[in-house]
Amino acid sequence: MTIRKVGILTAGGLAPCLSTAIGRLIERYTEVSPQTEIVCYVDGYKGLLQGNSIRVTDTVRKGAAILYKHGGSPIGNSRVKLTNVKDCLKRGLIKEGQNPLAVAAEQLVKDGVEVLHTIGGDDTNTTAADLAAYLARNNYKLIVVGLPKTIDNDVFPIRQSLGAWTAAEEGARYFENIVAEHNANPRMLIVHEVMGRNCGWLTAYTAKVYRERLMQLDFLPEIGLSRERKDVHAVFVPEMAIDLKAEAARLGGVMDKLGCVNLFISEGAGVDAIVKEMESAGEEVPRDAFGHVKLDAVNPGKWFGKQFAALLGAEKTLVQKSGYFARAAASNAADIQLIKACADKAVECALKGIGGVIGQDEDRQDELRAIEFPRIAGGKPFDIDAPWFGKLLADIGQPKGAKVKVAH
Repeated sequence: MTIRKVGILTAGGLAPCLSTAIGRLIERYTEVSPQTEIVCYVDGYKGLLQGNSIRVTDTVRKGAAILYKHGGSPIGNSRVKLTNVKDCLKRGLIKEGQNPLAVAAEQLVKDGVEVLHTIGGDDTNTTAADLAAYLARNNYKLIVVGLPKTIDNDVFPIRQSLGAWTAAEEGARYFENIVAEHNANPRMLIVHEVMGRNCGWLTAYTAKVYRERLMQLDFLPEIGLSRERKDVHAVFVPEMAIDLKAEAARLGGVMDKLGCVNLFISEGAGVDAIVKEMESAGEEVPRDAFGHVKLDAVNPGKWFGKQFAALLGAEKTLVQKSGYFARAAASNAADIQLIKACADKAVECALKGIGGVIGQDEDRQDELRAIEFPRIAGGKPFDIDAPWFGKLLADIGQPKGAKVKVAH
């Protein structure tokens, strides 16, 4: 089919794929359907509601590959849920009595957009699903084709989300400098808090990549420069139960022997316990427009640092978060390859009039296809039974905790 005009938006948090995905969509349309006009909505769904967009010019088309070399999103993001009328009204994105879905749909019609490409995580794509369903119910001749962005890698039923590999690599690079802080103080506890609200994949994979890079370095233990002191000593993820006392006993031995302990912790690990503690103390737990606990406010890394510092007799505790460093990076080679494949499939599906979220469908032997919106959901747990994770824990001497049941 011939498409006269498409729209692109990015939404939610950043990931090392947004700029590249925008660039590849522009490139691919220019290659196979050069007559198709492209507009980009500024600041995600906020820009769509406000009718704020940028037209993709010939200059942008010719220079689209430049976007591969940059992180972030040149067109901007926001966190807006189109079914949260109260929040949209409070933020001045709609007027009293308006339905955000209707406002978005009418803006797309006004702009002459026939296909909307959404690039985002589970919240972005569930919002895209709401919009797609509204368009279908009300007979709008529009389709939505999404791309799965989330460094958490936690979208059902997608095998690998865009940007996650890069985020793990960047988190590992970040910790390569932070770990040397153990030289600054005896009995040093370093807590590396990695993004991952409900899913521990990024934390585990960051630890894996970090250790692989560590194994490539030479050391001189005779003068105190040992691999053991720079190694990962524990990995804590939301899907695995944590026995604080048992781990403290094990890690106490590490602290006594090496004079330091290095922990990798998912920002979502232990959140239920922290929230319960805050609410018991009468504190309000801040939440975002999607109802998620604002993790910066509950600060899991600080909480874990406090618990283990007391149990290990640490003289100093350093809590460092690699999330913003990792998520704003430019895509690495592996992600660029995956992004190109997904973006090309997105354009192919758009030209065929097929909506959905593009990804490797785990329920269909990882076939790259437009996955139906109703099947898209966030909160896919990390499989702690994955052989590579079992090997990681065995290599660092950490017993695997019991699996925590994650609701879907």
